[in-house]
Amino acid sequence: MTDFAAIDFETANECRSSVCSVGVVIVRGGEVVDSFYSLIHPEPDYYQWFCQRVHGLSAEDTEEAPVFPEVWEKIAPRIEGLPLVAHNARFDEGCLKEVFKLYRMDYPDYEFFDTLAVSRRVYGQSLPNHQLQTVAAACGYDLTRHHHALADAEACAQIALKLL
Repeated sequence: MTDFAAIDFETANECRSSVCSVGVVIVRGGEVVDSFYSLIHPEPDYYQWFCQRVHGLSAEDTEEAPVFPEVWEKIAPRIEGLPLVAHNARFDEGCLKEVFKLYRMDYPDYEFFDTLAVSRRVYGQSLPNHQLQTVAAACGYDLTRHHHALADAEACAQIALKLL
């Protein structure tokens, strides 16, 4: 696969619709050609401590951030016609579907590929786990800002280029 968009969401709480940041990396012809990152004002608008512990974002960070439809307006043209790739795609696709539903937006039926599933097939038990940072390292990519949506999308893109 040489043309795709790697995507990663972080959420504010246990609701999949509570996206509070997004990172997107556009790959065309096997090369990264564009990237996008934005904080998002989450809905519902509260932060669970366990989510904050994972990504370090808080209500103060997203208080003035745009809502999802405003952010997606900037992403949609970039990813048009491209399949989406995520590490543990069930989570990211679930977030995308839930936030589209929340804002009553028409979901375009994006095609998702999962680097987690591919990693399990390719590496099997040769890795201690198939977490993003472990698989990225196995693919020769150093993920230094894990759980920052753009850094995770960049790592996912590199994994996809190697394994898909």
